[in-house]
Amino acid sequence: MTDVIELGDITISVAFKAIKNVHLTVHPPDGQVSLVAPLGTRPEVARAYAITRLGWIRQQQATLGAQARETPRQYVERESHYLWGRRHLLNVVEGEGKAFVTLDHKRITLRVRPGSDAAKRAEVLHEWHKRLLHDVVPSLIAKWQPRLGVQVSGYFLQRMKTQWGSCNHAAGNIRLNTELVKKPKDLLEYVVVHEMAHLLEPTHSERFAALLDLHYPTWREARAELNELPLAS
Repeated sequence: MTDVIELGDITISVAFKAIKNVHLTVHPPDGQVSLVAPLGTRPEVARAYAITRLGWIRQQQATLGAQARETPRQYVERESHYLWGRRHLLNVVEGEGKAFVTLDHKRITLRVRPGSDAAKRAEVLHEWHKRLLHDVVPSLIAKWQPRLGVQVSGYFLQRMKTQWGSCNHAAGNIRLNTELVKKPKDLLEYVVVHEMAHLLEPTHSERFAALLDLHYPTWREARAELNELPLAS
C-alpha cells in the first residue's frame, strides 16, 4: 500500500510495510522524501509524524540544495570532465567513421562525426561511461556477495535524477546511477554495498544501519563525501 503526503511545497511518498518503526528519509541528490510506516498505520498518523519532522526535512533538503552543481557541459575542446574523482580535459576530434572515446593520462579524446551536436557527443560519452562501469561493477558485486551472504541476480546502469542507486528486493537486482563513474571508486563501492545490503533489509531501518556498521564501518563518511561532491547539472 502506498500514499502521498503533501505538506506545502514538500511531497512525501509513503509506503506501508511489515516493519516495527517509522523510517523517514531525505534522498540525495535532489532531496526527495520518503516515509515507510508499519502495516496498519493510519494515514493521518503518518501525516502527523511527518509534520513533527518538517523542520528536519527542510534542513536536510537545504543541505542537499547547497551542494555544488556542475555547470552544463558543452562537450567542446579543453572542457573539464571528471572520471573516478579526477579532472580531465576533453579533446574533440572530428572525423568519419564510428564515434568513440579514449583516455590518455589526463585527457579524454572524443572522436565524433563532423558537425555533431552536444546531445550526440553527450550520448557517446555516456555510453563510454557505462562501459567503464561494466568493467568495475561485476568485480565489486562478486567481492561483496560472500561477505554479505546475498546473491545479486543482475545489475543495471542508468541516469538517475534523485538516487545514486536502488534495489529491487523481490527481483534481487540493483540499479546504479551512471554519474557514479565521475566519483572516486571507493564511493562507487559504497553505493554497491548499500544497495546489496537492501537485499537483506529493504528499508533504511535500524537493522539496515547495523548491517552497514558491521560490513562497511566507514559508510557514514562515504555517504557524507558523496553528498558533498558536485552533482550533474
